[in-house]
Amino acid sequence: MSAASSPPRRPRSGNRRDEAARLAVLHAADDLLAEHGFGALTVEAIARRAGVAKQTIYRWWPSKVEILLDTLVEDSDKRLPVPVEKPTADGIRGYLRDFARFLTRDDAGKVLLALIAQAQHDPGTAKSFHERYLGPRRDRERDMLARGIEAGEVSPTLSPDAAMDALVGPIVYCALTGAGVPDGLVDTLVESLLRPRST
Repeated sequence: MSAASSPPRRPRSGNRRDEAARLAVLHAADDLLAEHGFGALTVEAIARRAGVAKQTIYRWWPSKVEILLDTLVEDSDKRLPVPVEKPTADGIRGYLRDFARFLTRDDAGKVLLALIAQAQHDPGTAKSFHERYLGPRRDRERDMLARGIEAGEVSPTLSPDAAMDALVGPIVYCALTGAGVPDGLVDTLVESLLRPRST
């Protein structure tokens, strides 16, 4: 094809992300956080591990927190989806068990715990964390519980939001303190807070 008949090239945008480089940055951030913790994680280290320029990262993300939020959102959607099929008490119980495993055995769970900790003393992190992760996930969890109530599968003793706080709170606390999630904790929480329908 001659140059005259070639389709015009789209202008390049400095902010348009190369997908391979974007994924390399996300994986590098995830791995480095798991290896060294939040405090030792730097944009320079992420750039070195990902094989991209530091300036490239700063064009795409304003901080390491935003990089970690991208990794958390993507990994959670893949590894810890909120059930959307017909709700059952066992399905909700299974979701909470998966959440406990995610926090204690998955590198992405370490990202979640690190962001929770950072949000305690950084208002900017707290705001982004709520807007980009906690808010949207809580909307899906609330919908899951509402559908379970409508189907007669569960009968929470609290409002949907308070019930989710009471269900996930002890699991997060165990993970944040470095303790394992005790066997039977999820079952106890579900039986106490959701009063599942007897089969």
